[in-house]
Amino acid sequence: MKESHFFAHLARMKLIQRWPLMRSISKENISEHSLQVAFVAHALAVIKNKKFGGKLNPERIAIKAMYHDSSEVLTGDLPTPVKYYNPEIAKEYKKIEAAAEKRLLSMLPEELQEDFAPFLISEAADPEDAAVVKQADCICAYLKCLEELSAGNQEYALAKKRLDVTLKERYTEEMDYFLHTFAPSFELTLDEIS
Repeated sequence: MKESHFFAHLARMKLIQRWPLMRSISKENISEHSLQVAFVAHALAVIKNKKFGGKLNPERIAIKAMYHDSSEVLTGDLPTPVKYYNPEIAKEYKKIEAAAEKRLLSMLPEELQEDFAPFLISEAADPEDAAVVKQADCICAYLKCLEELSAGNQEYALAKKRLDVTLKERYTEEMDYFLHTFAPSFELTLDEIS
């Protein structure tokens, strides 16, 4: 049996910091972020199914969310303002991400690759599942801004404004439900939510 470095690479997700150009009161790595995105994506799928007639698979979506940034163990986390500075950079970075996803998948034993591909390879994912994960990813960035701003860190004010626009562009009823039901708590203290 051939040795695989796949999970050793995934274990390094905790070493890759998010928001690298921002002063943060609370540091966040991609491992922590991926778990939060999985929680939120799962919730969005459940909300859509229960309240808005969806037929999503919340568990599959949560797994896709767990792996959504895993290629960053090979690429690092490129800050959003750099990644989307212009269309050419964004296009080239998508190619880099796709190559990293394929490299990560190739680290698995061949007999497991087909099972992991829908979660590791962006283009192999169900488009509806991928959209929910993208919505959750955006919501989690927004929640991070709320936390930082509520702690007095104005470094996140512009990021929050940008995310306000992005959330409106990606609007769904389940996102609206989630944001109105759960997001306000992120601006409260521990005593206030207890």
